[in-house]
Amino acid sequence: MYTANAYNIYKNNSINFASKDQLLLMLVDGGDRFAKMGKQAILDKDIKKAHENIVKAENIFYELMATLDVSKAGKWGKSLMAVYDFIVRRLTDANLKKDAAIMDEVIPIIENVKDTWEQAYKISKTGKNNSQ
Repeated sequence: MYTANAYNIYKNNSINFASKDQLLLMLVDGGDRFAKMGKQAILDKDIKKAHENIVKAENIFYELMATLDVSKAGKWGKSLMAVYDFIVRRLTDANLKKDAAIMDEVIPIIENVKDTWEQAYKISKTGKNNSQ
């Protein structure tokens, strides 16, 4: 009981004291994790678990869409919004059909978004692009 409570306190503090950049990374990481859990639940024929995890992933991308200020982000922001929208639509399709093949299509896109945000975060902290 104490361990679970200590973990919850740590988790809440991690979220409460995280920067906006760190929160974005946590969200994208959660979207990736929940999508993968949803796919596994589809494969396991656990309809309830599949639905719950895919909805969590959808909700994360809805939140990312809601917080993306396209007017300030310009063309790049519009492109990112289109990617988020595509992800949500495909997650919805996969959830309705309980189709692991659709999840196989969308998970690499989610991973790409996650990797891109992680790279952007590293660049913002170091001021340089190490991949060049």
